Amino acid sequence: MKIVNAGYLAEKEKALPLVYENVKLDIGYRIDILVENKLILEIKAVEALADIHTAQVLTYMKLSGNRLGLLLNFNVKLLKDGIKRLVL
Repeated sequence: MKIVNAGYLAEKEKALPLVYENVKLDIGYRIDILVENKLILEIKAVEALADIHTAQVLTYMKLSGNRLGLLLNFNVKLLKDGIKRLVL
């Protein structure tokens, strides 16, 4: 679903196809929010971010060709403590 807010194009639940050995899965993964086809936002509400969450965003970045991602955890007192920036 595409959303335009404040002049930015954002797509939520963006399907990311997966191709492996000539087999294509049209909806292998889903990116939580894709902003301007450049920034991947992965939203979490967990006790603490784990390495698997980082690996998830890095996988999305590699498969989509996007070089910038943000991993956001809303289960923190201060939001700035729940933001992890990832760059390829």
